[in-house]
Amino acid sequence: MMNTHVCTAFLLLVLLVVLERLAELVVAARNTAWSRARGGTEYGRGHYPAMVALHTALLAGCVVEPWAAGRPFVPVLGWTMLAVTVLAQALRWWCIGTLGPRWNTRVVVVPELSLVTSGPYRWLRHPNYLAVVLEGFALPLVHTAWVTALAFTALNLALLTVRIRCEEAALADVTRHAAQPADAVR
Repeated sequence: MMNTHVCTAFLLLVLLVVLERLAELVVAARNTAWSRARGGTEYGRGHYPAMVALHTALLAGCVVEPWAAGRPFVPVLGWTMLAVTVLAQALRWWCIGTLGPRWNTRVVVVPELSLVTSGPYRWLRHPNYLAVVLEGFALPLVHTAWVTALAFTALNLALLTVRIRCEEAALADVTRHAAQPADAVR
């Protein structure tokens, strides 16, 4: 039988992550407007709905699987994965703070801005995606939702392959256009 207090605490945790995601969307909308006002171009619109659906499914799976499958709270796993989840959130907001108005849930590149190489970008090219991978694996495991953790991780890795290629191509495109004389850019 599932402990009601643990279930309530886990539901509260998932709700906090939902609120965090909504805050991200507010920041992203503001940053999209900032980028577009500076000539920013969006790339990869085609994969964005899949990303939204996958992240929504992660949160739903976190709620449904422990209840539907009667998953127990395993303290050593749960507390460890909670720590990983909190660290992932800290890394995500470090990325958001470091990129400032450049951070987005979409791929929007503003021409003539140099790459950010401070904060976590000093060590990793895509640290925000490390945060996503860690959170997507750890959050469900806080309450032993291992099917959700594995399914999200596999699908997310496939999606991140597309997403990172899109970002790299967008950055290369902007760099290529910036290097050409103005009359050669069409």
